[in-house]
Amino acid sequence: MLTCGASARTPNYVIAPGVAAALSNFRLPETLGFGPVAAPVMFTADWSQGAWSRGELLPYGPIEVLPGARVLQYAELVFEGLKAYRVGESGPNLFRPRDNWQRLTRSAQRLAMPPVPEDLFFEALDAVVGSCHRIIPRESGRSLYLRPFLFGTEAGYMLRNSTTFRFMVIANPVEIYSSGPMRVAIEREDVRAAVGGVGAAKASANYAASLRASSAAVARGLTMTLWLDAREQRYIQELSGMNLFAVIGGELHTPALDGAILPGITRDSLVTLARHLGYAVHERGMALDDLLAQIVSGECSELFACGTAAIVSPIGLLVDRDRREYVPGHVDSVAAQLREALLAIQERRAPDPFGWTRAVAPLTV
Repeated sequence: MLTCGASARTPNYVIAPGVAAALSNFRLPETLGFGPVAAPVMFTADWSQGAWSRGELLPYGPIEVLPGARVLQYAELVFEGLKAYRVGESGPNLFRPRDNWQRLTRSAQRLAMPPVPEDLFFEALDAVVGSCHRIIPRESGRSLYLRPFLFGTEAGYMLRNSTTFRFMVIANPVEIYSSGPMRVAIEREDVRAAVGGVGAAKASANYAASLRASSAAVARGLTMTLWLDAREQRYIQELSGMNLFAVIGGELHTPALDGAILPGITRDSLVTLARHLGYAVHERGMALDDLLAQIVSGECSELFACGTAAIVSPIGLLVDRDRREYVPGHVDSVAAQLREALLAIQERRAPDPFGWTRAVAPLTV
């Protein structure tokens, strides 16, 4: 195995044979979608006996996991999602990566997993992004999506944590996840997460809990599901994988983080950016039935959701369990303004007054 070359931060990982060939042979297809195209490299490091191994950059491919591993048997897995951009300047950049590391740390702590050290987290991102710098799409709206994840590898059925873990980063060249205004199903029966559970952690179990309702919504021709609180099923939490915003009386409203809502980094960015642009922003408990009445009266003029994949996605329709439809008066008005303002910062086409972007040095292998 080869030791990686020098960069701004002295790396401590190795580059496996075959990485240079994998990068050289990769061709970026015209159609990317969101997820089906895998970048040709990945990063891995293992934890055992209380310490992390040296990381390794290697060609993308299958990994070996024991069938009885706790990641498979008990969903012992947390992950993150962020993007690298290469539009506004010659080199690639990341958007708020330290916030992703901090959230991964909180998620790991909630599941009693060993946190990934900050140096190792950034070493992995720099290795993947730096080696893939030539294949990061240059067009606005396209990027390299990064998926860091941590999972338990020990086999066994005892209800305790693994004693061995693996941290990995994989990547995908992607387009913005969007298929026009979303048609959203209100879920009044199933519950995604409860206060005291793992709703505020980016854990695989969170997403598994949403799949039945999400699949049922898609089967009805809808896009995704809107979730309510577990105690009363009265207050809005979030959509499957996205946070919600409403424009009410010309001001922005979003559900306050309650311990069961994932603290989205895009959500936090929009709160900050919207206030910077002069909008009043309210983070509060939002009763669903009140919001529906405000849509009917016209007081709520627009709805949109946000997340790493779609950035900002307009909502054209809410559908209740009685099939009644609620249509906001405007679609993609405020949302379009915020999406373009945020994307311009992410792509370094506009000044970054918040210090959110971080350059990554290209890596020659």
